[in-house]
Amino acid sequence: MSAFHVSGDSLARAVGAEEVVVALITHARGRVVPLEVKRTSSRGLYWLEPLLEVDTPQGRIGFGPLTAADVPSVLEALEGEPSSHPLALGLVEELPYLKTQQRLLFARAGITQPLDLDEYRDHGGFEGLKRAVAIGGEQTATEVFDSGLRGRGGAAFPAGIKWRTVRATEAAQKYIVCNADEGDSGTFADRMLMEGDPFLLIEGMAIAGITVGATYGYIYVRSEYPDAVTTLRNALEIARSNGYLGANVGGSGLAFDMEVRVGAGAYICGEETALLDSLEGKRGVVRAKPPIPALKGLFGQPTLVHNVLTLASVPLILAKGAQFYRDYGMGRSLGTMPFQLAGNIRHGGLVERAFGLTLRELVEDYGGGTASGRPLKAAQVGGPLGAWVPPSQFDTPLDYEAFAGIGAMLGHGGVVVADDSLDMAHMARFALEFCAEESCGKCTPCRIGSTRGVEVIDRLLAAPDQSARDEQVIILKDLCDTMQYGSLCALGGMAPFPVVSALKYFPADFGLQPSEAEQ
Repeated sequence: MSAFHVSGDSLARAVGAEEVVVALITHARGRVVPLEVKRTSSRGLYWLEPLLEVDTPQGRIGFGPLTAADVPSVLEALEGEPSSHPLALGLVEELPYLKTQQRLLFARAGITQPLDLDEYRDHGGFEGLKRAVAIGGEQTATEVFDSGLRGRGGAAFPAGIKWRTVRATEAAQKYIVCNADEGDSGTFADRMLMEGDPFLLIEGMAIAGITVGATYGYIYVRSEYPDAVTTLRNALEIARSNGYLGANVGGSGLAFDMEVRVGAGAYICGEETALLDSLEGKRGVVRAKPPIPALKGLFGQPTLVHNVLTLASVPLILAKGAQFYRDYGMGRSLGTMPFQLAGNIRHGGLVERAFGLTLRELVEDYGGGTASGRPLKAAQVGGPLGAWVPPSQFDTPLDYEAFAGIGAMLGHGGVVVADDSLDMAHMARFALEFCAEESCGKCTPCRIGSTRGVEVIDRLLAAPDQSARDEQVIILKDLCDTMQYGSLCALGGMAPFPVVSALKYFPADFGLQPSEAEQ
């Protein structure tokens, strides 16, 4: 029996994967070779979805992007010479986009079925938990610290310091909280992992729980991810019934369990303390720090808060050792990062590489340039509040410190590409408008500054002469300084990044001369 593999990922289904599966089953009836259709995770080659993979003695060969109408001709080609089909891709693992990646987090992406526990274990699953149980909490926390893992949610804070802090804090109850409120534009790595490899996240949280002394955890998933919520809840039941959650996690003698909570659509709940308020049943409002959540977090108890990619990195670190992980990356940016290509891009999808490749390699070599074919104008890195990076800076290594050096940040690894038709003045206005809409309202620089910022940009664009424009630029820059350095959290603190970068690199879009923007 031939095994056919079609992704059950929500994006693949949105572009027609379900119709392809129905067509496969329908047209395969009566053919000489019976087939079995397996619904796998996605490889993240989104421009090729729906992607059909077929087992052969040489490995999986691919066809894509398919429509249901293409299925009969594909089945005919498989009975003869598969490579003759116009949508034939050859061996999927040999595709340059995939072959040159360094997939650690997404090693199983597109290969395994999300809720097949045996497949997960056959591909190295729960080896990290097994080793964590064997070496104990102190050594496990040391492994995480020595690996150099930093938070993948944007702040890039060393994960090992958080683990040691929560572990050392005495309390009757501690919690693990996974921030899966992936709200940045152009990001989808968390969703891909939760939908496609849920046991990896569960394993990472279980390791964290038994290491720091937490007995309960929450996965806070954004409401816009219903498929991820369903998959995670099913995976939790499977893990629980197989002894990976509950009173005796993996035979450790320690208890840890968790549940999924669904957010209500507030972008601000991606900030860890607002998320904690939401988990407590309150309106999501940013808390002043100190105290930090590691000391006083959920329900006033010590809480380890990480995002999906951070927690999902832990099993590999434990299974392979800290040094294995440190061998990837550069400087203080160690390990790999799943970069997500979106926007006006020819080959949108997931690229997992060690820190250090350049933005140009990512956008031009992997992404293939703009989908429109027009010249690149900029890429916004790090979400809707990330800086706009012009092509002149595309040779900057994708590294936390290197990006900070050019006034930008990597954030969650989202890269949104734009061609030369995009109006940067409009995008700067949108950033402040977005901040005003999503602000929790607790601090004045964010609450008032974002609203005033929209008004200033409107006056700048409507200014009748040079002198009036100069005056508004000065006000706008002062306002951005106040927001960046005076806001309580990163929402108000980062909203100036796209504004300032747009002013600096694309002054003509504001009706300015370069000298005016650089003042």
